[in-house]
Amino acid sequence: MTTTMTTKTKIKGTGIYLPERVMTNFDLEKIVDTNDQWIYERTGIKARRICNPEGGEFPADMAERAAWQALEAAKLEPNDIDMIIFASVTPDYKLPNSASVLQQKLGMTNKCTAFDIATACSGFVYGVNMADSFVKTGMAKNVLVVGSEMLSREVDWTDRSICILFGDGCGVAIVGEAEEGEASEILATHLGADGKGKEFFDQPIGGSVHPIEAHHLKDGSHFMRMKGGEMFKVATRTLADNARVVLEKAGLGLEDVDWVVPHQANIRIIETTAKLLGIPMEKVIVNIENYGNTSAATVPIAFHEAIFDGRIKRGDLVLFDAFGAGLTFGATLLRY
Repeated sequence: MTTTMTTKTKIKGTGIYLPERVMTNFDLEKIVDTNDQWIYERTGIKARRICNPEGGEFPADMAERAAWQALEAAKLEPNDIDMIIFASVTPDYKLPNSASVLQQKLGMTNKCTAFDIATACSGFVYGVNMADSFVKTGMAKNVLVVGSEMLSREVDWTDRSICILFGDGCGVAIVGEAEEGEASEILATHLGADGKGKEFFDQPIGGSVHPIEAHHLKDGSHFMRMKGGEMFKVATRTLADNARVVLEKAGLGLEDVDWVVPHQANIRIIETTAKLLGIPMEKVIVNIENYGNTSAATVPIAFHEAIFDGRIKRGDLVLFDAFGAGLTFGATLLRY
């Protein structure tokens, strides 16, 4: 059968893994000058999950466990996957890439394409949109898209402005060809980046330009840095623009959308974006209270949970909407 650009794609299955350790705001009160009320009022976060630093919950470990859920939901075997896209800014290793590590963990023998992408909090949306293109052009049949992060490794736990925001976790989805006559379909995608905002959220120490040295470890300059005010302004505008662009591509309006699954960075960003778009919060999937910001994992975790608690059903029109360091951004409009 010849695959053409008219091939329909859909999300066949999803899965998540959340580390066992729960760190509440009250736990944070014991290690940094902050309190539960201050954190919750400014971020909407009550708790976050933290990976076991001794092992068993590194990004590829979490991805393996989430992938088995997605494979079961999609009624597929590991070797049915012919491409792995692994989105993470906290990979297991610098080399080899985490997608290859995951391939081995799943016992795959088909030597499928496996690569990582580092687009921060937009990573999963980037991956889904790339997978959509690969399937539509016939380069892949079933793509495993992963968003898996261990941000607890990159957070300065003495800096209350940033350590309160982040958590660890993983979410995955399998993007594949939809059967003829199915309602489920990825309808439109949108991706982009604006490097002018690269310094709003960065981690300049640790790359080729500035390798980590002893003094960085001593002064903590190797950790992530963020300019919260600047990020807030650009995030709300970007998320609103993403939604409008992807809906225009699909020839649909905001009133047609059943559910919005935004990046879970801050409840104020989510609420402000919904207000800008005129979307009631009842249509917005929010779980930041329980997990904080898990970067590339926020959208797939929220999506999976909403499917399994019965909110999102097959046939619903769903909008993924994300932004991240880079500054990267993207949206996906799909009929689940």
